Amino acid sequence: MVLIDETRTDTSDINAPPDPAQAYSYVELGENWIIGEAVLAQEAALAISYNGINQAVMMVSPGNMEDFVRGFSLTNEIVTSLDEIHDMKVSRSGEAYLAQVEIANRAFWALKERRRQLAGTGGCGICGVEALDQALPALTPLRFAPLPEAGLLEGLRERIGLAQTAARGSGALHAALYLDGQGEVRLCREDIGRHNALDKLIGAMAQARVDPAEGFVVVTSRCGLELVHKAVRARVGTLVSLSAPTALTVEWARRYQLNLIHVPHHSLPRLYSPSP
Repeated sequence: MVLIDETRTDTSDINAPPDPAQAYSYVELGENWIIGEAVLAQEAALAISYNGINQAVMMVSPGNMEDFVRGFSLTNEIVTSLDEIHDMKVSRSGEAYLAQVEIANRAFWALKERRRQLAGTGGCGICGVEALDQALPALTPLRFAPLPEAGLLEGLRERIGLAQTAARGSGALHAALYLDGQGEVRLCREDIGRHNALDKLIGAMAQARVDPAEGFVVVTSRCGLELVHKAVRARVGTLVSLSAPTALTVEWARRYQLNLIHVPHHSLPRLYSPSP
């Protein structure tokens, strides 16, 4: 149970980008022990409740919290649009955060029905047909989106490095970015969790009314199947990854008509979906 400190009014880090504000000393182990100092990425527990019912607790990077809740709600199909989120309050108590979200009755009843179906499927949390349906869900295929021009991917890592302000000091942070049709970085969200970073970006895109089929989304992390789920549900046309995708990721991207591109360190970009 997360308790809210109602007397605390400092919420400056809730919606601002992650700020690695604390440095820690260390000793280099070797022949001569040398003392150094490094700024480290922050993380905190975030609990999300919908209409008063606890839904999830995860570790996130403090900052852009409302974007994360919006994106999490969309990519987990708790709501189908931001119009179904009627109110949101994010509170902080020490190292923990609580997001209290009020959603439309239709969305809430659908959520309760899904929770009821999952009840009793097994203590491990991944047993049962319903749980497998969540891990390997049926998605709505995308409309084919135009591929970004190859020139827009040149110098991509350098542009990401400039946009990833929090990771510049601490490292240990993934990023998800939206680039427009001219290859300009329009939105960047960072988090210790690769899923969290993409959820934050999708939430920010939805809030800004960005058409996800225009431009393309870039993730700095390994491109696993869950990221494809989130991209397809958010109607992203093109997903670009700096790390190689898994075989299953490629199969699902092709199945649901998501453009999937890998940009290796020292090779030309590789188009995996649609199938060559």
